[in-house]
Amino acid sequence: MATTAVLALALTACDGGVHGTPGGSGLRDAYFPKAGNGGYDVTHYGLTLAYDPHHRRLTGTARITARATKDLSAFDLDLKGLTVQGVTVEGQRARFQRAGQELTVRPHDELDKGETFDVTVTYSGTPQTLTDPDGSKEGWLYTADGALALGEPVGSMAWFPGNDHPSDKAAYDIAVTVPKGLQAVSNGELKSTTTSGDRTTYRWHTAEPMASYLAMVAIGNFKITRSVLKNHLPVYAAVDPTQEAASRAVLAKLPGIIEWEEYNFGPYPFSSTGVVVERGEDAGYALETQNRPVFPGAPGTRTLVHELAHQWFGDSVTPASWRDMWLNEGFATYAEWLWEEDHGGPSAQETFDALYRGEDENVDPEELWAFPPARPSDAAHISAHPVYERGAMVLHKIRQKVGDDAFYDIVQGWAAAHRHGNATTAEFTAYVERKAPGKDFGEIWKDWLYGDGKPAHP
Repeated sequence: MATTAVLALALTACDGGVHGTPGGSGLRDAYFPKAGNGGYDVTHYGLTLAYDPHHRRLTGTARITARATKDLSAFDLDLKGLTVQGVTVEGQRARFQRAGQELTVRPHDELDKGETFDVTVTYSGTPQTLTDPDGSKEGWLYTADGALALGEPVGSMAWFPGNDHPSDKAAYDIAVTVPKGLQAVSNGELKSTTTSGDRTTYRWHTAEPMASYLAMVAIGNFKITRSVLKNHLPVYAAVDPTQEAASRAVLAKLPGIIEWEEYNFGPYPFSSTGVVVERGEDAGYALETQNRPVFPGAPGTRTLVHELAHQWFGDSVTPASWRDMWLNEGFATYAEWLWEEDHGGPSAQETFDALYRGEDENVDPEELWAFPPARPSDAAHISAHPVYERGAMVLHKIRQKVGDDAFYDIVQGWAAAHRHGNATTAEFTAYVERKAPGKDFGEIWKDWLYGDGKPAHP
């Protein structure tokens, strides 16, 4: 018995009592296979950042609270560039290594499935501006008076470590320290502003779950406007002074747009709203960053409608993978059509017909029918016309099939059923069929949502 006990002890010592496995790098997303990581689910990010625009230096501490979804001997975080000074897990120093965008962490003690744990990463350096497959820029964008951090689809890893995939949403607290005289704007609500010497710290809190690609920081000189809507929703607008005059008229429409979208889509899903308007050269696109969309210069009314509609479709109901991107863009584009229909413009049917006939001067007909909205051809085309306009056409076909009353029940019910969650295309089609029993959607799914080429009949 003594010999057996010694042998068992020796075997335990040899294998270290290992029972967990590495979490895995990448979630095998169809378009960004390295994005995200396996083995855990993040519940909260606490980011403490300091930025020096003159030297373009970012210093950060990320405290991440997560739950292990399996027994873990190691796990990965996404982080592109920057230098990691140290990592702790549950307060104990952890070994780590870097390979490309992967930061692999080996905790001192293994993590059990179901265990909640804290990992803290300290890091610094010059954050990178990333180039997407479609040629657009994201990550950390340098501006004339500061910086703009945008993350769709994978740019968040340029400024903080995390599980950078839309399927893992979390609450955020983001504190940004900048030189006195500059502002730092982020998601959610501004909780405090404190100045010490020549530095000012802005602390922002986002309680509702947010995908990493929707996190945002804008640093610079802004004209700040605060107001409250009739539904008691606070509005925080930050506008570059060079864009203030051009933005005034369209931003005055924001209360009416929110009211109209609540009427059509259901209650606004977050605890605040607003905008960030940068200079036109600071970013080549508008983005639906949560609570507070970002615009490159003064937006048009339709663009403001589009990005605010994303607060329901994309931000609250977030795609489970990048293959489901049309659930974001199809809904937001159709919101534009509905707005025009309700405000003296063409009806949604007229917009649909013009697209089908190739008469929309802003959409190349060949591009429109290049691939189906639910199956983008590759990562470079997840933001192409079929995802936007043909995605909207799918929604219009559903509206034709079920009628207006049932259609708006579907839209509002979908937003409510997946509020603050994730969803797939398969879940959407199943939901539509449940809400409209007896209706045959086979042709819509086969020809309009998944089918190649232009359907034979509009």
